Amino acid sequence: MLFNSVIFLFFGVFFYATWFCLRQQRHRLILLVLASFIFYSYWDWRYLFLLTASGLVDYSAALGMVRWPQRRRAFLLASIAMNLGALGTFKYLGFAVDNGNSLFSLLGLPYELSAPSFTLVIPLGISFYTFQSMSYTIDVYRGRLQPTHSVIHFFAFLSMFPQLVAGPIERAASLLPQLEHKRTPTSQQCWDGWRFLVRGYFKKCVIADNLAPMVNQAFAHSDATTSGMYWWWIAALFAFQITATSVAIPTSRAVWAA
Repeated sequence: MLFNSVIFLFFGVFFYATWFCLRQQRHRLILLVLASFIFYSYWDWRYLFLLTASGLVDYSAALGMVRWPQRRRAFLLASIAMNLGALGTFKYLGFAVDNGNSLFSLLGLPYELSAPSFTLVIPLGISFYTFQSMSYTIDVYRGRLQPTHSVIHFFAFLSMFPQLVAGPIERAASLLPQLEHKRTPTSQQCWDGWRFLVRGYFKKCVIADNLAPMVNQAFAHSDATTSGMYWWWIAALFAFQITATSVAIPTSRAVWAA
């Protein structure tokens, strides 16, 4: 579900209208978790199980550190192993298999490795939510944060849809406390949020999306004989495209600060 798609427009209007109608913070967090799960599963519902499993491991590990402090290092290592193991499997297993087969071929060995087909499809946003989830257990391990006993509170932090698939990676000690209590935005915060939102959509839809066809066309025909100045121009356009797209980061922060 792209942020500049029509379906997200309806999704966002429904979410924020419901959000401001709810009075209790717990009900708001439940809405946030459900909306975030729907947002993520719109791409591929099967990978929602990976997000949930990763979160439950870290949620349980943090509680285990407090209940059994003498085993806190073991809980931390279990959290890191789960997260980095999943990240490495989906992002780098195919790369390792290809290089292993190339090495076997170079050495003349009659071996060939094969990787499961699912490793070819990298789950959306896996790097962002993996490191964000790990930041929670690391902060608890270092004593910077007391673990939450509410699984809803934890998943509201982990799966928050404005930054789930594109970042930024938020430290648990910074974001979790902001979700504990209901916040009433001031008129200035509302104005700042709308200003960032309009500016972000303009840069994404008007600038970045119109630069993308030219950049993609150039990269698709990279073997064409052209001057060096041409590729400097394409590199500059690509830089502007990426910069314009990345404005979603301050936009999400401004909206959620309210």
